Amino acid sequence: QVDLWQPSSPFHIAEGTATDVRVPQNATRSLLPYLQQANIPYTILISDLQEAIENQTGGRSHRSRRSLSGYNYEVYHSLEEIEDWMHYLNRTYSDLVHMFSIGKSYEGRPLYVLKLGKRSRPYKKAVWIDCGIHAREWIGPAFCQWFVKEALQTYQTDPDMRKMLTQLYFYIMPVFNVDGYHFSWTNDRFWRKTRSKNMRFHCHGVDANRNWKVKWCDEGASLHPCDDTYCGPFPESEPEVKAVAHFLRKHRKQIKAYLSFHAYAQMLLYPYSYKYATIPNFNCVESAAYNAVNALQSAYGVRYRYGPASSTLYVSSGSSMDWAYKNGIPYAFAFELRDTGHFGFLLPETLIKPTCTETMLAVKNITLHLLKKCH
Repeated sequence: QVDLWQPSSPFHIAEGTATDVRVPQNATRSLLPYLQQANIPYTILISDLQEAIENQTGGRSHRSRRSLSGYNYEVYHSLEEIEDWMHYLNRTYSDLVHMFSIGKSYEGRPLYVLKLGKRSRPYKKAVWIDCGIHAREWIGPAFCQWFVKEALQTYQTDPDMRKMLTQLYFYIMPVFNVDGYHFSWTNDRFWRKTRSKNMRFHCHGVDANRNWKVKWCDEGASLHPCDDTYCGPFPESEPEVKAVAHFLRKHRKQIKAYLSFHAYAQMLLYPYSYKYATIPNFNCVESAAYNAVNALQSAYGVRYRYGPASSTLYVSSGSSMDWAYKNGIPYAFAFELRDTGHFGFLLPETLIKPTCTETMLAVKNITLHLLKKCH
């Protein structure tokens, strides 16, 4: 009867930990007395969610959406706007940007990826970055766009960025779950999953971060199609997951880092998600995470927790990060961006710039770590 925001699955609700839930207006009458009776302290973070949503997406028509040269990176953009922006960059920065599609979504939308980097040599190592696996986490796609903007704007002036784009390729997928993201703009702001149909239960969607072929549908994933963490009928059942997995498999020798952007919790996570165990290259990954989190904090003093996903966040199976690591990508990270629950998935547009600015420092840090040999 409630929409769980944090944690994403009821299995992870534990005594002494905070849980964030979204409640329909009429349900508060029964929920609040229940919490009082059970002696569970609570705080109302956002009293009128509808108003908060409208403040974010309402009155958008007056925005100059067509002028791409003046593209505003400090507002959230619809799927259509993001795709127009990608086409524009592909035309305008053909020396550094190459746009291509790796397949089609369940509803038939193209799955676009930007390949960013100087064509300086035939073979280069690469970094994969995806945003928007979960539809409602809008700050993710905003960061992917910010990263591309920073790369293109500072390439001439910043020696670090120049080094990154000369020595590496970046494969950037600004919106992984295109159908879900579109749906979160048009129908349900808090939609999480993909939009594939389940005939038996008349529910839509699979959790695209529980659908990977690594300890699939074990702990932290649900077998029920109507649940938010539904793992799907089989691994890679979702065309979006299948397309990305295929692309990563094909380029596994080249891709040295996998970075996935989520919200919210202010964490930098690395494998494993599905078990409490130490990864073989723990020292290199741990030091990369430690330095990245410090770099991030240097901007605005925001402290990220970091560590293995299973012990830092919670155990979950079938995640893209674990899959990437298992498939030979040595640096696999998942970012949980701002905040820690005050705004939750409704992070205000005024916080896009600081969030992306600090995250940028972390990503550059990880990338430069990658270019140094770690033993």
